Amino acid sequence: MPTTDLISPFVVSCAGGLTLNKDVFSMAPGEALQLQNFEPDIEGGYRRINGSVKYNSNIVPQVAAADERVVMSAIFNNQVYAARGGSIHRATDSGTWTSVHTGLNTPTANYNFRTLNFDGSDKLIIATGVDQYALSIDTSNTVTTFNTSNAPQYPKYVEVFKDHVFFAGMSASPEEIVFSEPFNEDGFFSASGAGSFRVDTEVVGLKVFRDVLYIFGKDKIFKLAGSSVADFVVQPVTRQIGCLDGGSIQELGGDIIFLAPDGLRTIAGTDKIGDVELGSISRQIQTRIDRITLALDNISSLVIRNKSQYRLFYPETADVEAVSKGIIAVLKANPNTGTVGFEYADITGFKPSCTDSEFIDDETELSIYGGYDGYVYKFEVGNVITTATSSNNIIAVYRSPDMIMGDPGVRKYMQRVNLNYKGEGQNVDANLSLKYDYDDPGTPQPAKIPITAAAGAAIYGTSSYGTAVYDSTGVPLIRQSVEGSGFAVALKIDDTDGADVISIKGFQLEFTPGGRR
Repeated sequence: MPTTDLISPFVVSCAGGLTLNKDVFSMAPGEALQLQNFEPDIEGGYRRINGSVKYNSNIVPQVAAADERVVMSAIFNNQVYAARGGSIHRATDSGTWTSVHTGLNTPTANYNFRTLNFDGSDKLIIATGVDQYALSIDTSNTVTTFNTSNAPQYPKYVEVFKDHVFFAGMSASPEEIVFSEPFNEDGFFSASGAGSFRVDTEVVGLKVFRDVLYIFGKDKIFKLAGSSVADFVVQPVTRQIGCLDGGSIQELGGDIIFLAPDGLRTIAGTDKIGDVELGSISRQIQTRIDRITLALDNISSLVIRNKSQYRLFYPETADVEAVSKGIIAVLKANPNTGTVGFEYADITGFKPSCTDSEFIDDETELSIYGGYDGYVYKFEVGNVITTATSSNNIIAVYRSPDMIMGDPGVRKYMQRVNLNYKGEGQNVDANLSLKYDYDDPGTPQPAKIPITAAAGAAIYGTSSYGTAVYDSTGVPLIRQSVEGSGFAVALKIDDTDGADVISIKGFQLEFTPGGRR
């Protein structure tokens, strides 16, 4: 047995996110071989996610059957407007749901919606895809159906661009885009500035970005520039790739992110006016993308702006919440490489049917999802995932790469782990363990070590009384003696007990070199 006089430190800063496309020799130590319900944190490290609660304790009223899912959860007029079974209701976070509109056809997909203000009054514009005409709801909850002459019929998608409302996805002409008169969302006379045009692919989504309307097709992408029918110009962005599902399209960090057949991509505007670069950003989790593209059921997404975070959900209708899956993508700086890029994690336990996120005041961001069970929920609240009848613990797991620490042929006798972490409250309850030689069943694997220490230091003006440690000097550091040895070592942390959030910032492994095999 070697002496402790030869202890060697190996320092790891947690950054890089879930990485599934590298071998053990090329993975950076800070990357993760397993990262489930730990989100890459823009403040550094990996943070266990928050849970969810019901936005309103009452279920959105059904129309014909108890298994009707929520197909729209829209934040509008300081309330949530939810659609289920062909009816639209509204509610604040307390009290009953109030009916806004009934008699719509049975939905087959999520409603698409946007907000506008052409005349000093905010309005919510909705395209259902199964009803003959789109509709609007104003702040007085007056519903207007767009059934004037030349109005688009059975539109699925809606967007507001240059004071016009654009519609697409009409069942009889899925490649057509129709736009309204300027400042008149339900006027469609060409003499007054309305019009239409076609692209040579089925449209699956519309999104405005940097004074351009992007038109996402199944196998092509176009952009519309200009300000009126007099100068609108359609140009192809690419004829080589399209968007798999319009529910994946979001704006994040000054870019658009969407799901393409080969993974998540961005449309990045460069300094040259009109120049567009398409970039794939998800190569490190391509095995996850392959699973999504093979089993498209119901795609929804949202952004959490204060975390620079994009979430994509792809639950299957028949699955329960516990096994429903999604992906977290975070645009952040990596201190290990000095670059800015996307880092990823798996998210499980949530089963959104539809999503939305908006700032409800200058500082408060509300992120919600409508469930398959008829309720509307709030993300980013608490330490458990709420369902219709129960609360489930968040199953969070971080596992580092199998680290050879310089030489795969030298046995490492482990002495100590120094864990740099941050707890958001007094009730931290996680476990740390070391995994030797790629979890080889023939190698003794030591027992888990509890992490139960309290929160970090208080910062005046940001910390809450009772949630920080008096006289602390920074992010806590656990110095934990460990046992065992191996030629490769991995660190694993699991948090499954519904306790307060823990963030893993980094760690140091201390070992003494042994013999060569």
